[in-house]
Amino acid sequence: MKYHHLGIPTKKKLPDERYLPHLKMYVSGYGKNEYGIEWVRYDDDADFPDIVKELLHVAFEVEDLKAAIEGKNVIIKPNSPSPGVLVAFIEENGAPVEFIQVDRSIAEEGI
Repeated sequence: MKYHHLGIPTKKKLPDERYLPHLKMYVSGYGKNEYGIEWVRYDDDADFPDIVKELLHVAFEVEDLKAAIEGKNVIIKPNSPSPGVLVAFIEENGAPVEFIQVDRSIAEEGI
């Protein structure tokens, strides 16, 4: 696995945020800074665990998402935020961790 990004929850509207209606969340910043930081803002009725909505998370890109989460405390089941991208979250000792599997032949450039 390799580092992909750091996700920071925010309640502040950001100028470059993009809305993901099927997830009821906004994302901002990823690919626009050299540190791989992404800000995330959730709709009030977004169906995510509080640990994800309130705490920073670190994300790692993996070759095999299913293998990466096997035997872990999965708090967000595998889903696809965009074409060619699969994600899932686990809880590790009180912290959310995201795993991302990317099919670069389909995924948007810069993911």
